[in-house]
Amino acid sequence: MLFIPNVSSTKQSKKAQGLKMNVIDQCWRLDPEWRKNRTQLATCSVGYAGKMTNNIGKDLIYYEVTDPSDDPINPKPGTLRYGASRIHGKVWITFQRDMQIRLERPLLISSFTTIDGRGVDVHIANNACLMIYKASNIIIHGIRIHHCRPQAPGMVMDPNGKVIPLGQVDGDAIRLVTASKIWIDHNTLSDCQDGLLDVTRGSTDVTVSNNWFREQNKVMLLGHDDGYVRDKNMKVTVVYNYFGPDCHQRMPRIRHGYAHVANNLYMGWVQYAIGGSKEPSLKSQANLFIAPTTGNKEVTWRKSSNGVGDTWEFFSVRDAFENGASFMETKGGQVKKPNYSTEQKFEVADAKLVRSLTISSGVLRCSKTSVC
Repeated sequence: MLFIPNVSSTKQSKKAQGLKMNVIDQCWRLDPEWRKNRTQLATCSVGYAGKMTNNIGKDLIYYEVTDPSDDPINPKPGTLRYGASRIHGKVWITFQRDMQIRLERPLLISSFTTIDGRGVDVHIANNACLMIYKASNIIIHGIRIHHCRPQAPGMVMDPNGKVIPLGQVDGDAIRLVTASKIWIDHNTLSDCQDGLLDVTRGSTDVTVSNNWFREQNKVMLLGHDDGYVRDKNMKVTVVYNYFGPDCHQRMPRIRHGYAHVANNLYMGWVQYAIGGSKEPSLKSQANLFIAPTTGNKEVTWRKSSNGVGDTWEFFSVRDAFENGASFMETKGGQVKKPNYSTEQKFEVADAKLVRSLTISSGVLRCSKTSVC
């Protein structure tokens, strides 16, 4: 059942009433008892991930991380890897307290897993980070992921609880490989060796929302490489995110597939904000693009092959531009619609509201005495 807030019930909910929240946050943050109703979150997603109701139900397993250590081959009960890779079925992972987790190897997350960091300060940092490999129905919410480093080939527990060899990993905060129905919401990602988010090798039905991407050269890659044509089926929604400060490029960079990028705030860039190659399609809708004070003011970039520009369809609909920002649209043609299903669709707000809609992007501060 959906929570219907009674905003006059407590002081907390009265405070929440005064906040300008986007449609995702309105779904759960107005509930002063959200800690008791954590799984309400699964009904709040929008975009291509759809509702994450496959992650909840009577057979849901609640798992609490109590131990920040990590063993990539034989994880101990109480560790994050034990809950995310060893336990199968529907698993809702929370954290006992604030903790810094240094993963020895990339964490491969099982299907139907939710990692919920609300109410505590959880960092995954300074070595390996997260990978969603041949898995589906996964929520990652409320985690700080930063300073991720490349990893040499080695052994690791896979999403089925078996130990497998894993090849070299480049050092991304979150990498999706042949994954589907993934929701990445309210995380703070920064300063990783390669990128902050890669959606690759046939991954699709992904929603990236309410995140804070900062201090990074290559931010978000959608599509594995120019030769991986299976990514033509990729569909990604990028909504209510905050890009900056010091983000240089790939917000996102798209190959082959389709992205709906809406109501995001772009606080400058170096090379470009949104780019693509190999016939990608993009609907940029009601975003706020604030160009850097000096340097490139153009939002978009297109890769050409042998001097010939690739066919790509980039359209700007009701975007707002400040400080001289400009957007090079495809001439002619027609703006592709997201074609969302009933459970995926949402109303895109006016670009003048973007500052308010993204003010809470990143990890939320959820204290015991105030609304989240």
